[in-house]
Amino acid sequence: MKPGDLFPSPYRVSHRVRETDDVVTLTLVPEGGSLPAFLPGQFAMLYAPGVGEVPISVSAIPGDGTLVHTIRAVGAVSRALHDAGTGTVVGVRGPFGTPWRVEGDEDLLFVAGGIGLAPLRPAIGRALAQRPGRRVILIAGARTPADLPYRRELDDLSTRDGVEAVLTVDRAVGHWAGRVGFVTEPLAVHPFDPERTIALLCGPEPMMRFCARTLFARGLPVDRIEVSLERNMQCGIGSCGHCQLGPLLVCRDGPVVGYDIAEPLLTVKEL
Repeated sequence: MKPGDLFPSPYRVSHRVRETDDVVTLTLVPEGGSLPAFLPGQFAMLYAPGVGEVPISVSAIPGDGTLVHTIRAVGAVSRALHDAGTGTVVGVRGPFGTPWRVEGDEDLLFVAGGIGLAPLRPAIGRALAQRPGRRVILIAGARTPADLPYRRELDDLSTRDGVEAVLTVDRAVGHWAGRVGFVTEPLAVHPFDPERTIALLCGPEPMMRFCARTLFARGLPVDRIEVSLERNMQCGIGSCGHCQLGPLLVCRDGPVVGYDIAEPLLTVKEL
């Protein structure tokens, strides 16, 4: 056991940014000692007092002891966290789970669907900070332009040297003048070298499956693809079994796993 595994530490909401109609990003500062450092792809169990606890990936790693989480309101607990104003105290346990593979010299291809961009965001930041000049490709999609989080940041990335950012939406509304279509469409044509690229995928499971198939067709080996899995996590330490996915306990063995491990599991409907 490590600090933060069993008992939540108090953190106070210091900043709140509305990303979309049902998504906010919260910056949390420790009310005492801070938890151990998180790695890109890991998650925390966030506790809304009197409501409950849910797993939320870190969406940025400032490195100063604060935590940043992007939260979509989909249930009672996530709604309570989503609605938390500045000054609200929440409980945090962690860090939990496995990180993205961002170390090394390989080019990185990030593919995100909607809020799936949140767990990838710190990995993108780490990749850009570690090795300037490293090829970083981001293909991000959402249902509509209003559902794309981090819009200003995405626009900045689109003009940054060393980053190839492609944004697409399923349905164009308003003043959207960009690409329309699923993320698999730009993924099928955007150039990359399969011999020196690692692909990191995060989004709905059907999206990740179709993206993986597209990458296979372009010659990317299965061991160069990673995905982030989502299941009903309740303990975070592999004890309760609620997040079991075949032989995996996602809170302990995931959420980031190689697609060679995930592929046979994601094709079974009962899992």
